[in-house]
Amino acid sequence: MSRKIRVGIVFGGRSVEHEISLLSAKNVFAALDKTKFEPVLIGITKTGQWLLQKNSSLLAAKPNAKTIALAKSETEITPTSLGQSIDVVFPVLHGTFGEDGTIQGLLKLAGIPFVGAGVLGSAVGVDKDVQKRLLRDAAIPVANFVVISSHQPLVTSRSFGFPVFVKPANCGSSVGISKAHNQKELDTAIREAFRFDTKVLIEEAIVGRELECSVLGNENPTASTVGEVVATHEFYDYDAKYIDEKGAKLILPAKLSLKELKAAQKTAIDAYTTLCCEGMARVDMFLTKNGRVLVNEINTIPGFTNISMYPKLWEASGVSQTELISKLISLAIERFKKEQKLKTNVL
Repeated sequence: MSRKIRVGIVFGGRSVEHEISLLSAKNVFAALDKTKFEPVLIGITKTGQWLLQKNSSLLAAKPNAKTIALAKSETEITPTSLGQSIDVVFPVLHGTFGEDGTIQGLLKLAGIPFVGAGVLGSAVGVDKDVQKRLLRDAAIPVANFVVISSHQPLVTSRSFGFPVFVKPANCGSSVGISKAHNQKELDTAIREAFRFDTKVLIEEAIVGRELECSVLGNENPTASTVGEVVATHEFYDYDAKYIDEKGAKLILPAKLSLKELKAAQKTAIDAYTTLCCEGMARVDMFLTKNGRVLVNEINTIPGFTNISMYPKLWEASGVSQTELISKLISLAIERFKKEQKLKTNVL
């Protein structure tokens, strides 16, 4: 019998999405095919310590973003030692230091296969400013936006009027995002966003349906069916996503015409390839009344919680979470083997 592939599930991290990462890791671990893979759980604390976690501790953790936490562990490891004990890494790290190319670069230097986008796709995917500029240059529609840095004075939204959304450029899970209806609210929203990043987007509010599509693959990605998010809050904020069970209604699949479905799926794949993504990503879009599809953002390490759209969209497309995770690991190993054939010297 062949040896099981040892999968390092890395989660937690120095990010405002730390707790969501734990919820995602709990689901990934539960759905992992234990007949093929041997999980090795590695939790990163909010101060950056890498700690081995017991399977039982993660399973026992309550699925609640307000209370879930890493289990205490005396077994600390170093990132450079990963290659000695695991075959492939499944990073379930949302946001800073996990989704932004940081850990991807570390794993690439260490010669360890990993699930998801590489350094470039990860870095571009997490930066809403760079992401939107690349999409715009590729003629993929996005909302009008302006970007300000922390050293600049507060601005007005005269470019496209109110209401506007104000977002930290490099945060996910709607952390630090506000909707402003006037100049006073805009000033407050900008200050709030600067608590989480040194670069902030001010973006026109699009009136339309909120659609989400999951993409899977390396060179030839495929799109799932499309889902719709109907928020009961003013917008799909952090509480609506993870705290308030009635914060949003998820419609799977979305009620779309065949033309609208195909347009959303094509837009999702176009965005995925334009931003150099690999492995997986969830593409969030708007569908306006006149049938126009605009990209809101892409998530290269989308949520894997029990209510997250990425796995739910694939389930609605006929792919179970266990099959999905196995495919993602396979794609990681496939890419690694291909990269290993590339020459790294000229002598």
